[in-house]
Amino acid sequence: LGTTGQLPASRSGVSVALECLCSREQLLGDMLCFLHHQHDDKLPSSYLLRTLCTRSRLDVEKIACWVQRLVTSAWLLLPQSYHCQLTVLPSSQSCRFQLTSTSKINICTEMIFAVQQS
Repeated sequence: LGTTGQLPASRSGVSVALECLCSREQLLGDMLCFLHHQHDDKLPSSYLLRTLCTRSRLDVEKIACWVQRLVTSAWLLLPQSYHCQLTVLPSSQSCRFQLTSTSKINICTEMIFAVQQS
């Protein structure tokens, strides 16, 4: 957020760079190096990069879509889902949700994605 508490007018991109984990891969063997195995479709990192990034930049629309699907799937597993209905509201730059209780009380919430620059 800017100094006025508003979103910045221009869309800046966050560059994503993969880090070499070969030494960890060789020492611990608990994961493959994301950098040198990035074309291996079995790696979660490959999936996340394709899902959240466009080329080497985070894509806010892809992130919003991914979070919307994730929240919707997780909601169905919660006991509250029997008493409230979750609706994803249209938005491509954030995640907007509406909860409607059986007594027709509505609660709206919005998640806005931001990165703090230092």
